Amino acid sequence: MMEKRTRFNLDRRDFLRSSGHLIVGFKLLPALAFGGSDDCADEYKVSAVGDRRDVDSWIRLDSDGKLTVLTGKMELGQGIKTALMQMAAEELDMDMENIRIIVADTGQTQDERYTAGSGSIEGSGAAIRNAAAEARRYLLKLASEKLGAPVESLSVASGIVKSSGTGKTIAYKELIHGKRFQVQVSGSAPLKDPSKYRLIGKPQPRDDIAMMAAASTFYIQDLKLPDMVHARILRPPVYKAKLQSLPEQEISSLPGVLKVVTNGSFVAVIASQEFDSIKAVREMKGKAKWQTIPVAPLQKDLYIDIMKNASSGEIVEDSAALVKKLSEASLTHEAVYQKPYQMHGSIGPSCAIALWKDSFLTVWTHSQGVYPLRKTISDLLRIPEDKIRAIGVPGAGCYGHNGADDVAADAALLALEMPGKPVRVQWMREDEHKWEPFGSAMVLRIKGGIDTEGAVTAWNTEIWSDTHSTRPGGKAGHLIAGRDVAKPFPFETGGFSGGSYRNSVPLYAIDAKKVTLYNYKGPLRTSALRSLGAYANIFALESFMDELAVKAKKDPVEFRLAHLKDDRAKAVINMLVEKAGWRKSVMKNTGEGFAFAQYKNSAAYFAVKAEVKIDPVSKTYRLVKLTGVIDTGQTINSDGVKNQTSGGMIQSASWTMLEQVSYDQDGVTSESWENYPILRFEDVPDTEVFVIDRPEEKPLGAGEAAQGPTSAAIANAIFHATGSRLRQIPLTADKINWDKIKG
Repeated sequence: MMEKRTRFNLDRRDFLRSSGHLIVGFKLLPALAFGGSDDCADEYKVSAVGDRRDVDSWIRLDSDGKLTVLTGKMELGQGIKTALMQMAAEELDMDMENIRIIVADTGQTQDERYTAGSGSIEGSGAAIRNAAAEARRYLLKLASEKLGAPVESLSVASGIVKSSGTGKTIAYKELIHGKRFQVQVSGSAPLKDPSKYRLIGKPQPRDDIAMMAAASTFYIQDLKLPDMVHARILRPPVYKAKLQSLPEQEISSLPGVLKVVTNGSFVAVIASQEFDSIKAVREMKGKAKWQTIPVAPLQKDLYIDIMKNASSGEIVEDSAALVKKLSEASLTHEAVYQKPYQMHGSIGPSCAIALWKDSFLTVWTHSQGVYPLRKTISDLLRIPEDKIRAIGVPGAGCYGHNGADDVAADAALLALEMPGKPVRVQWMREDEHKWEPFGSAMVLRIKGGIDTEGAVTAWNTEIWSDTHSTRPGGKAGHLIAGRDVAKPFPFETGGFSGGSYRNSVPLYAIDAKKVTLYNYKGPLRTSALRSLGAYANIFALESFMDELAVKAKKDPVEFRLAHLKDDRAKAVINMLVEKAGWRKSVMKNTGEGFAFAQYKNSAAYFAVKAEVKIDPVSKTYRLVKLTGVIDTGQTINSDGVKNQTSGGMIQSASWTMLEQVSYDQDGVTSESWENYPILRFEDVPDTEVFVIDRPEEKPLGAGEAAQGPTSAAIANAIFHATGSRLRQIPLTADKINWDKIKG
């Protein structure tokens, strides 16, 4: 015990030298083992993080010839574990069965901030690829010395180095014997020629999907540790409510209750069994008294309030010629688009486990930023960061900032109340739906002008939005618990961008463009939801392009192609038309819609066709099929890209057709699936995705490319089928003008 405690105090390089690359605590990773033996708690404190320049900070080769890849990024279901292992295996010419990976652990991986913005392959992947290339160069140098053969004569297959001159071979593991790579990543080691790729660009099965399908122990919600106790949080009924009274003694006497915790308005119960904690918190909910403040503005007044009470404008893109170009246009058009608050709707409510033992805190979390979370918990608890370890474990669903960080803070606070025992905090569905940070409501007004030839010559976008990023970054006020404790931490609740104008500037060739952002501080808590502001911005932009095409009497696809100069953009559109067809033989009561965008105007290119079928009798419509074409540059795992894109289209369809957070003066009323419906399995459309692989190009972020274009394609398909232009999300059937449609 004492030896392991003192080992934590070694500096990083000393630990790497002493550890022999034993990945201590590796059994805690869910993909390998959960259950937990009684001795696993003794290993929580070991740190193995090296200098970012060390090869060993990204990859390690043990004495059995197994390669461990380390990434600070989190696996969210997007498949980066498999893709990053592919990249390392490719550069080192190793087999996938000999590769394993550690993700997002402040005790073992680098600080790579957040897993966000579709940047894991571009960022962490590039680092791992360069480290693997450096390792290969180093290993070939060692092999050259051992085999007495020039490096140029050596080849590698399955981790075995062979000399073409002598035929002699030697395995990687015989060259390094589990010792550390005595080399740093220079960035100059040659990368493998794409023409020789064996793994990259090919489909690679994902072990995590197999585990999910088999209902194996995989998620943080499944994790069990020895002597674990269970907690539930009693949240206030509404934002900013203050606890007035609570019969603590009465709750403490309930069966199984170990402790009732009240810290200001932070209230929790800890019990030996999970159901005992649930029963106790239900009892508390009925007996607690709160001082509340009504939520304002009310939902019916929200969009008016957004435009009325936002801050002065922030110029995102400007053109001095805009006014002149609009005045010269042969035709001008203006439209307003609206998006409501929307939630992540994680299938598994947020969960975390924390252990306070020997003055050291360990937190198991599905946070998308374990290092920023550690820093924020340090601020909340006034515990030094080097006395906290945050270990990433996948959660059951989330792209964006849901309740993962908040529940981790809950668990950390309660762990201090129960030293030596892992405290598991599981949010209920009501907690997740009412208290997670939502995607901001937005209003967008676009005005454009076209000339006599049907070319767009002027474009003016105005955006009204609350912030799209309040992720924990070091200040405890970012956490719900930080605002509820007896001495609350200050926090700027909103009114700043954080991604509001992402994808608001048209990629199209237009003479004069202007984009203005008005920051709004709204009534509900907001933060990052998949693609941030890009979802609403592309919905508006691509809907408006469709409207301009109609005004110009042009085909919507040809209209866009005429305004694009980027050959890769044109290529995804042309392939979509080739693969999916375009309005050649549209049947009665059906519609086809199209949309395109390059995510962030710098990441993946994506074009999508939506097909809808309407029923004028029942006054309903159904999304029948979505077909997409994506260019992510160099494709790592082709199946992974298709899965990500298909999932993104389906999620966007759910947002676009159904989802809207409802609230009144007493708080959020969308507290269950009944009053926050999402797309059901029977309503999921057919999806088909085609990938343009460009192995000679750098990889581009793919995870958030589909959200915006899909929303606009659905709206455009509805217009094609019904003549109704729907500009307010969700695009529910009651917003269609059915009176002008013949059955």
